Amino acid sequence: MPDNPPMNWLDEVKWDAQGLVPVIAQEAATGDVLMFAWMNREALQKTAELGRAVYFSRSRDKLWFKGEESGHVQTVHEIRLDCDHDVILLKVTQTGHEPGIACHTGRHSCFFNRYEDGAWKVVEPVLKDPESIYR
Repeated sequence: MPDNPPMNWLDEVKWDAQGLVPVIAQEAATGDVLMFAWMNREALQKTAELGRAVYFSRSRDKLWFKGEESGHVQTVHEIRLDCDHDVILLKVTQTGHEPGIACHTGRHSCFFNRYEDGAWKVVEPVLKDPESIYR
């Protein structure tokens, strides 16, 4: 038996003062960055157990199973931790609509505004009206 048992993998994450870590969801097939969110320890553990993205909603102060209302679920293929152990990257497949919708605005990615000539320009179309997604 080793003198130092292996550290729990969750203990290796540098959680912030609120017990959260930032998370980037990236589409595995295309490399598109889909969204940014937060996880607490329970959300990261459930994500690993279920193979499905589970985040922590700061506004609702509870776990948020991606797709629980919209049906736009993220199947997780890889969970990566950055070099400083303070950011998580999820490589996912976005399901529930083709092409996948990750953003609550009905777009593929939450990063649909691009800086051009001194202003933000919307560069991705709405794929599905949010009114029809969230009832």
